[in-house]
Amino acid sequence: MRGRCGLAGLAALLAACAAAPRSPRLVSLAELAPTVSLDIRYAGPDNFVGAPVDGYEGPVCLLSEPAARALALVQRDLEEEGLGLRVFDCYRPRRAVAHFVRWARDLGDQRTKAAYYPRVEKAQLFAEGYIAERSGHSRGSTVDLGLVARQPGGSLAELDMGTPFDLFDPRSHTESQEVPPAARANRLRLRAALARRGFRNLPVEWWHYTLEGEPYPDRDFDVPVRGAATR
Repeated sequence: MRGRCGLAGLAALLAACAAAPRSPRLVSLAELAPTVSLDIRYAGPDNFVGAPVDGYEGPVCLLSEPAARALALVQRDLEEEGLGLRVFDCYRPRRAVAHFVRWARDLGDQRTKAAYYPRVEKAQLFAEGYIAERSGHSRGSTVDLGLVARQPGGSLAELDMGTPFDLFDPRSHTESQEVPPAARANRLRLRAALARRGFRNLPVEWWHYTLEGEPYPDRDFDVPVRGAATR
C-alpha cells in the first residue's frame, strides 16, 4: 500500500512538472541586430504610467530567438532603403501588465491624460480595449516599434506615424483616416516590411506586431527584463 501511494505521488509530481510552464528562451535583440534603435519606454518615466514599470530593470529588448532573428532581417531589409527600426517595447513580464492594470484602476491619477488618452476617459480604458489583464508581449514574440530614417550626418530621425506610440485613441489604428496621408503611408510601409518577415499587425495599434508561429503561443511569463539575455 505504501509503495503504491509513493508511486502515485511520484506520478502526480511528474505530471505537475510536465504541465508547468518552462522558462522562455529569450535573447537580446541588440546581440542579433545591433543597429536597431532602442527606446524602451517602460524602463523609464516616459510612458503612460509616468514611472518605470514593474519588471523592467533595464532598457533592454528581449525576444524569443525566432522573433529576434526575424526582426534582424527586417532591419537588414530596411537599411537597404536608408531606413531602420526604433523599438519601444519587446517581451513584457506579467508583473508589468499588472502594473498597467493597477494604474488604470487608479482614477485619481490623471497625470498623463493629455499626452496619452486625451479623448477617452480613464474609466473607459478597459472597456475600450486599451488596457487588458493579459498581454501577448508576455509570450516573448510581440514587439512595439516604428520607423527611423538615417540622416546625412548619420543621426536617426523618426518618421511621422501620425500619432505617438501608446496613444490610446482611434487615430492610432493602423489604417486610420484621421492622420495625414504621409503618416498613413509610413504605417503601411512598416506593416509591409514586417509582414515580409512573418509578423502580423494588431490593426488598432500601428506599432504592435507579433511573429506568426511564435514559439510560446499559449504561455506568458514573468521573468524580469534585465541584462543581455535570460533563460
